Amino acid sequence: MPLAIFDLDNTLLSGDSDYLWGNFLVRKGVVDGDYYHRENERFFADYKAGRLDIDAFLRFSLRPLRDQDLRQLHAWREEFLRSEIDPIISEASRQLVEHHRAAGDLPLIITATNAFVTAPIARRFGIEQLIATEPERLDGHYTGRVAGIPSFREGKVRRLEQWMKEQGADLRGSWFYSDSHNDLPLLERVDHPVAVDPDSSLAALARDRGWPIISLHDANRA
Repeated sequence: MPLAIFDLDNTLLSGDSDYLWGNFLVRKGVVDGDYYHRENERFFADYKAGRLDIDAFLRFSLRPLRDQDLRQLHAWREEFLRSEIDPIISEASRQLVEHHRAAGDLPLIITATNAFVTAPIARRFGIEQLIATEPERLDGHYTGRVAGIPSFREGKVRRLEQWMKEQGADLRGSWFYSDSHNDLPLLERVDHPVAVDPDSSLAALARDRGWPIISLHDANRA
């Protein structure tokens, strides 16, 4: 069964769920507003420029999971999904997923954003297979550390290879949809790479290599 692999942020979503979650925590007063907003902006700029220190970012982004009560985190997450995520799921994104499902492909989301934020988003698309950065948990509590390999850049390839070994799957006939030049390591591995509302670097590369370029979103992106 061919894989239909989707990046999440600014690909299936017309915004970045990790960035929006950080801003949501600021508005709720969960984290120090000035510091968190400044760091969130800095890391987001580094990501777009292709120079993100993923380990430093994850220490920053997973700290609220460590410091807050789990039941309260779940309540905040439900509010976040309704207010921030549902409005940035386009009908075109849903239709693309359903197109692949109807064609007999297996939809899979692969994202650098942590699984606490992204697991319920995947469920909104009816996608059961999710590869995300896994926050470490001990005795039912988040530690603020990462369990295993972050699914970022080359880490996406490594995590996907692990998953395929476990599932007995391969990349024959596979698709990968992404907006970011950070996903080049995986885009180069699949049979059908597709640039979705791409950043300028990926757009130029896609044109040079003859990869399809599509749009799933309007002009309002986070």
